Amino acid sequence: MSEKSISKRNYILEQARSIFCKKGYASTTMKDVVEACDVSRGGVYLYFNNIRELFEEVMAAEFEGEGDFGDRIPEDASFADVLALFVKEQKRAILSKKPSLTVAIYEYYFGNKVSGKNNLLKKYFDMSVYVLEELIREGVEAGEFYDIDPHRAASNLMYVIEGLKVASKTRGVSEAAVDEEIIYVMQGIIAED
Repeated sequence: MSEKSISKRNYILEQARSIFCKKGYASTTMKDVVEACDVSRGGVYLYFNNIRELFEEVMAAEFEGEGDFGDRIPEDASFADVLALFVKEQKRAILSKKPSLTVAIYEYYFGNKVSGKNNLLKKYFDMSVYVLEELIREGVEAGEFYDIDPHRAASNLMYVIEGLKVASKTRGVSEAAVDEEIIYVMQGIIAED
């Protein structure tokens, strides 16, 4: 693909993301994307066969960018510091007023049968649990965390975070409520001095 083609494809993805954030997955059509991109219908179909394929590309790009906080971890950070940074990033995402794909993602999964191996939401969740599990395991060994089951603690934390993300986009959630839920989970992980 030429540089111009890559640029045009990325532009279509950016415009589509914006529409999905505003209208959700179920209400967005290829016509909406064509109009937003100000290109011919064929120009969009050259890159994407249908709205589902387009959304899957948008969603894949979204998940790729969600785990990029590792470069902000100070070299001398403790395991508790790294966990706190992760939680802070998640809290920021939960409380963000920026348009989000959260509702569209859940509409997509409620409306489409997606096998386990192709389920990006499950892959992202499982990857997050795995990374947290390893962090918690090392924190337990270092004595920074309670002697807990790292997998269960990581899963529990991710379920709370995912639930808060959905709640923030569907019914609203206050910063105090987010703090309360996260602190409750963290108190079961981080050992006090």
